[in-house]
Amino acid sequence: MATRKTSPPAGASPWKPAGARAQQREAKRNAVLQTAARLFNERGFHATSLDDIAEQLHVSKPTLYYYVKSKDDILLECVRTALGMMQQGIDEVRRAGGSAIDQLMACMRIYSRIVTMDFGMCVIRIGEDPLPAARRKELRRLKAGIDGEFRRLIGDGIAEGSLAPCDPKMAAFVLAGALSWIGRWYNPDGGLDPDQIADQSIALLMAGVQQRPATAKKVAARKSK
Repeated sequence: MATRKTSPPAGASPWKPAGARAQQREAKRNAVLQTAARLFNERGFHATSLDDIAEQLHVSKPTLYYYVKSKDDILLECVRTALGMMQQGIDEVRRAGGSAIDQLMACMRIYSRIVTMDFGMCVIRIGEDPLPAARRKELRRLKAGIDGEFRRLIGDGIAEGSLAPCDPKMAAFVLAGALSWIGRWYNPDGGLDPDQIADQSIALLMAGVQQRPATAKKVAARKSK
């Protein structure tokens, strides 16, 4: 018995609405960027080809060009995405208000968390060096904005008395440098999750590792018993 073919309702279209198509395209583009960031972090930028990215996504290399222009374009977007996430998080902390030291620690937590993600690790492990000079300049501008936020919070913390007097520029470099390095050594299969790493890193950076005199005396007294 022959199968009867049914026609679509009058006025129905086999194409999705423009908004749905745009969302689908954006989701696929994000998948390209996410996959590329992971491969860049694992293999290195120069050792990863567009063919490698296409293979991971089970698509042809020409298909990638519908979503990105080049490998440089992919790296630019990966790094820009991570820096945008950092800036967005910092802006939210500022809007929430609170003491300078609380805001600083909240921003440090955001920074630490993002550098354990694929896009954030891409900022630390790959950086902007492989990119042309014009694109490096753009990313450095974004980084400078984040650095400026840290300097401002440190300066405000000194003014409110919650932070010891120091050079805000130097302090911002040290804090961001230490947190950035998490993106180098972080291992998802390690013994600590990102939140635990953030907690311990912030505690060490804010309190230091030197034993305080009063505490040192207590430890010495316990050992002498």
